[in-house]
Amino acid sequence: MDVSTLTIKEAGEKLASGEMTAEALTQNYLDRISEQDESIHAFISVSESALDEARAIDARRALGESLGPLAGIPIGIKDNMLVQGWEVTSAAQILEGHIGIYNATVIDRLKQAGAVLIGGTNMDDAAMGSSTETSHHGPTMNPWDKTKVPGGSSGGSAAAVAAGFVPGALGSDTGGSIRQPAALCGIVGLKPTYGRVSRYGLIALASSLDQIGPITHTVEDSAIMLQAIEGYDPKDSTSATLTNTTVPSLIEKDVTGMTLGIPKEYFGSGMDPRVRDVVMEAVQELERAGAKIKEISLPHAEYALATYYIIQPAEASSNLGRLDGLRYGYHSGGENLQETYERTRGEGFGTEVKRRIMLGSYTLSAGYYDAYYRKALKVRTLIKQDFDEAFKDVDAILSPTSPTVAWNIGEKFNDPLAMYLADIYTVTANLATIPGMSVPCGFVDGLPVGLQILAKPFDEYSLFKVGATFQDRTAWHTQTPT
Repeated sequence: MDVSTLTIKEAGEKLASGEMTAEALTQNYLDRISEQDESIHAFISVSESALDEARAIDARRALGESLGPLAGIPIGIKDNMLVQGWEVTSAAQILEGHIGIYNATVIDRLKQAGAVLIGGTNMDDAAMGSSTETSHHGPTMNPWDKTKVPGGSSGGSAAAVAAGFVPGALGSDTGGSIRQPAALCGIVGLKPTYGRVSRYGLIALASSLDQIGPITHTVEDSAIMLQAIEGYDPKDSTSATLTNTTVPSLIEKDVTGMTLGIPKEYFGSGMDPRVRDVVMEAVQELERAGAKIKEISLPHAEYALATYYIIQPAEASSNLGRLDGLRYGYHSGGENLQETYERTRGEGFGTEVKRRIMLGSYTLSAGYYDAYYRKALKVRTLIKQDFDEAFKDVDAILSPTSPTVAWNIGEKFNDPLAMYLADIYTVTANLATIPGMSVPCGFVDGLPVGLQILAKPFDEYSLFKVGATFQDRTAWHTQTPT
């Protein structure tokens, strides 16, 4: 059976009806990975226990036990979330040989929901990048065109879902790292509100920006996965107590009466005009569905990228200070402690990681902290206030996810500024701590385009409502790579 286009919902129905066993489903995906992933490199590792986990679910189902919403569903895990017994490296040489000694909270919750953890997906080195080219394990290719990048840093997870290696995967989003690769690979990517999903057990990049979320074929599948992983976690001090949890069955496919904002600052120069045309056609489709479209302004959006690339490297330089090769991971000895640090970190970190560590250390240093980091925090507050004002008049905001479709592998690799511009429409959601989702909305030159939907904090329901309505009226999400 061809499982490549199965959604999580469809797979769950087949398992529940007895049409297919979890073992057979998992074996089908493992076979696809074995046969096809060499040309895509979506996975760093494949779990040796995946079939055992699937058989255990089948046994429980045969006994009539109550099972979770993901029972028997194979899920890919981005290589920066700890899984007990797995080598988890954040695709970085500095963590080579690092074995997880406990599960991240999201992993425990996936297991409680019955998911089968099928393997670790490729990503940019320490989650720093927008193309999955900086990985210590080598780049991931876009399933739509293997000469193109899949986006990043969750490019392995996005490519795995797009290629039909898994029906769903987890990614992490610090400045667009779920939404941007989802857009470039033609699938759905959700960055939940900061605090909705626990970060405990996530190898941190920038702690005030990081958020874990699902990558799936459909909006409905995204809601199913979010329901499984969301909720308060006492192990994460930034975790929020939710008054309303995600209930997939309550998603309405109707935007009648909703007001959707179009930020004029997001449709200026720098965007491929063909991407603009595709996105505006998607906006018109939602207008035909009954939504009111209103132009809005986010006046500080032009400063978002500069603000992000001060705050993120600063937090990253602090977080990565713990990686010294003495307790775990890569180690390169020296004649003294200072030389050991220098050699281990110099050899263990890639070029992009070292660039951001230096940027972050500079902006946090004496004499520059006030001029750069403190000022960036103030601008971040202004950006959040822009969204707060906008959401007084609109229910959700629509924009492109990426200014272009996927580019050639190597095209921007040595041009960091060009690479950073790939995040220009996504970083604001992380700075403002609001939820964002990318849904496929068309093609340019045979490559997918993503529509980004943003909503007020903890209003993922509006994202699902708009996204599900769009997918109910279009078929872009049903198209797959040949």
